[in-house]
Amino acid sequence: MKAFGALAPLFAAVVAAGNPPSKTPAPAPTTTPTPVFTKGSSTPIQFKDFIAHDDSQTCSQDIHSTPFNMQVRGVNLGGWLVLEPWIAPTLFYQFLGTQERFGDKAPEKTGMDQYTFCSALGSAEANRQLRIHWNNWVTEKDIAELASYGINSVRIPVGDWMFVPYGPYVGCTDGSIEQLDRVLGLLKKYNINALIDIHGHIGSQNGFDNSGKAHQVKWTSLASTQPVGTTTFEHWPIRYAEWAGTFDPINHNYSSINYTNLNQSLEVVSRIVKRYSNNPVILGLQPVNEPWELTPIEVLKDFYWESYKRVKNLAPHWKFVVHDSFRFGLNYWQDFMKGCPDIALDTHIYQAWMNPSTAEDYGSNACQQKYTISSMENALMPVIVGEWSLATDNCAMWLNGFNDNLPGFPKVQCTMQECPIESTYLGYGFPGTPLDVNKPIQGPYGTGTSGPSFGLCPSNKNDSFPSMTYVEWVTKLARKKLNGYQVGHGWYFWNFKTEIDFTWNFLALARAGVFPKNVSKYDPDEVDNACIAEDKGAFECRAKDGVKDFELLNGLAYACNSPGVDCKNINDTYPTLVERCNYAFNAYWHLEREKGATCDFGGAAHLISIGVDGEENAIPAEISSITGITVGVGAGGASPIVNQDSSNSSWMVTSGFVVGGLCGVLITLVILSMQKRAAATSTDGERLPLMSTSN
Repeated sequence: MKAFGALAPLFAAVVAAGNPPSKTPAPAPTTTPTPVFTKGSSTPIQFKDFIAHDDSQTCSQDIHSTPFNMQVRGVNLGGWLVLEPWIAPTLFYQFLGTQERFGDKAPEKTGMDQYTFCSALGSAEANRQLRIHWNNWVTEKDIAELASYGINSVRIPVGDWMFVPYGPYVGCTDGSIEQLDRVLGLLKKYNINALIDIHGHIGSQNGFDNSGKAHQVKWTSLASTQPVGTTTFEHWPIRYAEWAGTFDPINHNYSSINYTNLNQSLEVVSRIVKRYSNNPVILGLQPVNEPWELTPIEVLKDFYWESYKRVKNLAPHWKFVVHDSFRFGLNYWQDFMKGCPDIALDTHIYQAWMNPSTAEDYGSNACQQKYTISSMENALMPVIVGEWSLATDNCAMWLNGFNDNLPGFPKVQCTMQECPIESTYLGYGFPGTPLDVNKPIQGPYGTGTSGPSFGLCPSNKNDSFPSMTYVEWVTKLARKKLNGYQVGHGWYFWNFKTEIDFTWNFLALARAGVFPKNVSKYDPDEVDNACIAEDKGAFECRAKDGVKDFELLNGLAYACNSPGVDCKNINDTYPTLVERCNYAFNAYWHLEREKGATCDFGGAAHLISIGVDGEENAIPAEISSITGITVGVGAGGASPIVNQDSSNSSWMVTSGFVVGGLCGVLITLVILSMQKRAAATSTDGERLPLMSTSN
């Protein structure tokens, strides 16, 4: 989920790194695809330590020369090389009120992601500002502090434009590769390795701003319309992704596959591997972050497979990490890359995009991840939780986009805290600062609301229980999440730092004692005992008060249709609908919880603590900022999705983001119902005509 950008002090004294900005943006490359990869190819490909089989996309004769024996305990360096407004908002203050300064030209003068940051400012000015940002958002002090807390790995989001510039990126991002090299040198000094994550691709792989370009954005009114000055735009209702091809928003599928884009992305993979194959800091590569759930699965697998061969050809010791595309289920990945060395499945687990719930729900959900993760590890491949946070609300300013929000979000009353106003990490006098504390929320305006108002910025819902402070609460939740994730091959927290929201900021959380002092060598008692009650099932799953009858009936039907839940005489035994739901919900949850099932039923149920000894405890007050189901975001935005897998009676809790903003709730939920149909594109059953693996 999510990744954001920031800048540095005294921009007049920036030291240039790399070539000066180009004055004339070049068009996107038009690589001609070479149709050489076909499903019928059965000639084995000999690599250094294994054999790859194109026809089945599997491997054999792996000699296990580079075992994955050590968990990654890491953070994401989000908001650095791929901008996301919510992580470092002061960089985007300069785009507030553009309709007042530019009138009807406001759309072309408003930056809301990496792409429009470059186009709005022009390559020369944007590059000047970015160099300040790059130098100051990730510093040696940051890396040293991360090392002091036991961080052993970082996931570094990069954009494809860094290696194959196109459009407004030409000249705008000059020097970004040198910045990556700078930080890799610091990581080597502090004994931290790096996973390079290609976070943004041409055409946008998910429609989120964390892909480099929010896709689509439609300007719906101009400054000259009435009422005066209300320039507006629309994104979430029309969001889709066109990295993989031309998307048909009416039929919710791809009418054609864009081999030019895919081959360009393969070229980016090749360039990264060639440049860094001998760099000892590099742990491996993730070829694409959060491809949305409507990406044709066979197309995505072909891209992963071709990328894997390019990596293994030049960097046989690298790990290769594939994102689950918000489809964290056995039926999607069964046998894919079976027997292949050094692979891992990345899933993103957030609690920030779902309905408000109770502390028991959040804690149980965190602990139950171990069952889903372990089952995927046993059946498929190593699993890494590549993004997660301690946010249990959607409050962080611009989390769902610059001056925008998802319909109906946030679902809680957010805390307002003082915004960064004048002296920020960018230094004094940076464009857009100081923030005008005498103005309410400024335009241009999206379909939702989020932004600075009279010097105050929305932040996390800072609730606490009567028996504990907010810091005590997030500490408890953090230990449960660490407990749940330790059955896999590790995790990367999103993000290493943010300007505003505490629950997305690893360094701030670590300073407050929320994490163990050393996340790589903690006392087992700090984490291993965090889920005792949840692991023993010391809870009951019951119907929520105030839920409408049709919601209860939907949940009841789901529970009673699950194997092992006996509802034959339920009407005779339990006279009221609530009692029938209490029985069925609880029976289902206790049967399926070890498979990762949640007590949610579409928001109709929640967990009640009955104590490890079986005695019911009083129902604690709800923390309305906490959500009880996982979501994929991208730290920049996220797509919350709950998959009901017809081959499994449990509700598979999927991952996803939208960090960044990443991640479209209502739109995604509508699209999800069409997922099977969307996968059936004209290319089903065929392999992509991608370029060969020759380098």
